[in-house]
Amino acid sequence: MNDLDVIKVFCAGDGRHGNLLGVVRDGRTVPDDAARQALAAELGYSETVFVDDPERGVVDIRTPGTRMSFAGHPLVGLAWLLDIEELQPPVGSVWARHDGEFTWITARPEWVVGKRTQQFASAAEVEALPTPPPGEGWLYAWAWEDEPAGRIRARGFPRRPDGAVAEDEATGSAAILLTAELNRALNITQGAGSQLLTAPGPDGTVELGGRVRFAS
Repeated sequence: MNDLDVIKVFCAGDGRHGNLLGVVRDGRTVPDDAARQALAAELGYSETVFVDDPERGVVDIRTPGTRMSFAGHPLVGLAWLLDIEELQPPVGSVWARHDGEFTWITARPEWVVGKRTQQFASAAEVEALPTPPPGEGWLYAWAWEDEPAGRIRARGFPRRPDGAVAEDEATGSAAILLTAELNRALNITQGAGSQLLTAPGPDGTVELGGRVRFAS
């Protein structure tokens, strides 16, 4: 497929890590719902996005198993790739901005559904968790690395029945949820070394930011 871009979202400062995202720039090439879901499953990324209107930012977000109304890392990635200020996922308008090497979106924590955060006593405990930990449901495991500085160590486990993604490298929606729960700005290291930045905004919103690069 010659209109598929693969980018890394929430890269570390040296450009490594980040969560892979597949982007079909021309959604007309895959117009059928079943075909889109099949392609997302075949690619196997935590999310694949189909751009249905690049000027208005209308997008369709898929995991390997389902369609999503909102997801963080795909929207940060698309804001960088399409260089637009507003995106239109099914949940509604998502505003974006660029600040140096970081791309930011503004979202509402109530858009995040089906995820649960759990605090652990130390970063070492988070790092020692099996992949995935026992249990059911989407788990965002986290611990303070430096609480006064707002630095957090986290890992994300979808624990979906299909098992297509055992561990999510960088989970923007869960970072938004955690920021709302703690009501403070966070600097999150997730997965192998991805970096997510967040900040509470006005009216209960949360800003989510990170670096984006093309995958090699």
